[in-house]
Amino acid sequence: MSYKFLLFDLDHTLLDFDTAEDIALTHFLEEQGVTEIQTYKDYYIPMNKGLWRELEQGKITKPELVNTRFSRLFAHFGIEKDGAELALLYQQHIAQQGQTYAGASELLDSLTAADYEIYGATNGITAIQTGRMAHSDIAPYFNHIFISEQMGTQKPEALFYEKIAEQIPSFDKSQTLMIGDSLTADIAGGNNAGLDSIWYNPKQLENKSLFQPTYTAYSYDDIIRLLLP
Repeated sequence: MSYKFLLFDLDHTLLDFDTAEDIALTHFLEEQGVTEIQTYKDYYIPMNKGLWRELEQGKITKPELVNTRFSRLFAHFGIEKDGAELALLYQQHIAQQGQTYAGASELLDSLTAADYEIYGATNGITAIQTGRMAHSDIAPYFNHIFISEQMGTQKPEALFYEKIAEQIPSFDKSQTLMIGDSLTADIAGGNNAGLDSIWYNPKQLENKSLFQPTYTAYSYDDIIRLLLP
């Protein structure tokens, strides 16, 4: 095992998306005059996850996701709103949330000290992900963040990784490792692109998918043990 290039997923792997989303949604919904905030969250969160799955499967486009998810939310409660306008308002809140998981910066610090080149590989929205990274404590460890909206393609498409390869000097597929929590985006993407992968699985979920990681890590310490033997 001899890797040089590490492609890290961001949300649910290094960035604490659940905390970021909870805070941002609270502020956003309060701003919209919503009083039953938890009721709105309980509908929005699984709906939003479903839309992201549809994006991974190529069933919808990124603009469709971004510009309709909040109009769908309010429509569910009988309120008509402009989804694109709401998207921009929500973006202002979520882009300020840079929470990371405990140990994330220490992990990246150790890997950087061992001369790994670290890159982000995310399906997120450009303005949101750049804002969140700027508010985080892990941004300095990355050589570059590859964001699907900028790339014109997304995980798990092989093209996403082909475009990454074009932008990394001296890129070698055999020396590259994809690290992420999502079997259907990160691990499937690694499989499609012919890359080794680490499934970051802190909840110790069972893999019921068709996608097989090269390694499974249940903690950051597991990643360290794999990469810094």
